[in-house]
Amino acid sequence: MKLKKDNDFKGFVWLLAVCLTAVVLISACGAETGMNQQTSAVTEQQVQTPSTSEESTEGNTKSEDARDASAASTSDAADAPEIKGLVFTEKMTKDYAEQFDVYKYEDGYAVFSIKDEGQFLLVPDGKEVPEGLSEDVTVIKQPKHIYLAATALMALFTSMDSLDVVTMTSLQESGWTFDEPKKALKAGTMKYAGKYSEPDYEMLLDEGCDLAIESTMIYHTPEVQEMIEDLGIPVLVDRSSYETNPLGRAEWIRMYGVMTGHEKEADAFFAEQKKMIEGLEDFENTELQVAYFYISTDGKAIVRSSTDYIATMIDMAGGRYIFKDVTDEEGKSSIPMTIESFYDIAENADIIIYNSSIDSSVKTMEDLINKDPVMKNMKAVKEKKCWMTGSSMYQRTDIAGNMILDFHNLFTGNTDELKFLTQLK
Repeated sequence: MKLKKDNDFKGFVWLLAVCLTAVVLISACGAETGMNQQTSAVTEQQVQTPSTSEESTEGNTKSEDARDASAASTSDAADAPEIKGLVFTEKMTKDYAEQFDVYKYEDGYAVFSIKDEGQFLLVPDGKEVPEGLSEDVTVIKQPKHIYLAATALMALFTSMDSLDVVTMTSLQESGWTFDEPKKALKAGTMKYAGKYSEPDYEMLLDEGCDLAIESTMIYHTPEVQEMIEDLGIPVLVDRSSYETNPLGRAEWIRMYGVMTGHEKEADAFFAEQKKMIEGLEDFENTELQVAYFYISTDGKAIVRSSTDYIATMIDMAGGRYIFKDVTDEEGKSSIPMTIESFYDIAENADIIIYNSSIDSSVKTMEDLINKDPVMKNMKAVKEKKCWMTGSSMYQRTDIAGNMILDFHNLFTGNTDELKFLTQLK
């Protein structure tokens, strides 16, 4: 009886072992079959939809661009001033200007953030000033009667066809060196409202002035700015003169384009200025040493700081500004020096460019030498390589690209192509 039970138990164990072995084999076969089917499916998919390395690279590039754009958008949104009730849309992308930023919001609102000046909120026609606005934000309602005391900007307003909103100026007709403001003053569509340091406050009120745009010269008469603001007129101080790149100065037209509703015209103008100098980017510098200056009434040589936009224009055009080590601790653009110091640096300059936009008394070589006898010993004077700028250079912020091309043509010997430079005879 016991033997039978033992045999039955051994038989049961053997049968169980057989069953377990069968299960393992079936599972292994199934796994292998599944793996083969999966491999076959992948292979088939690769055959049907080939993926080349170029497509993969292109896809990666697009993904990277999208990530960069998303990151930039997120960063812009974080930088944008938070205005209660307004929805931020985009930040203006700039090429050269460093002194301002423009943040756009829905319904045509915009914030102009100007370095060291603060923030200015543009409120479009028919829109309300947002509630709870910070006292640090200056409100500018869509301007229609601007008092333009920053005279260098007149050319920019002219270039984007928005001179109709500049109804007052700080220069009389005789003070302008180009036609458009002269014509407007003669026609009466623009009025002389007093110079920047002594504006006609009564006229500003009578003419409905809704914005005064000043240059940094207003810093010398802060009480004037306070008085204008006390009349309820917002004051915006333009800092385009602080741009070290000449195209940075010209790019301010884009901010004023948003302000006046002429953004498309402003962008088109600036794009044309950029296009003018595209061919100079890969040009090998001539290494010609260039002295740019004028002689003041007290006998000093007035040169431009090496950080000034004029020095940058000369370098961009393919020359070397000879006063490359001359700067001012206070950041001034014009720097006076004794004739002796001037001569020590500029004696061997290859080219002289006399700044006739400030001192128009020099029109010939004799005029230049009469400024100081030391001039006749200069290399450029001996070789008769002396030129002068036109009288309108500082009022024509709109010709940055043209002026760089003029410098370039001068440095490369294409003097027949000059438009704004004249040789001293």
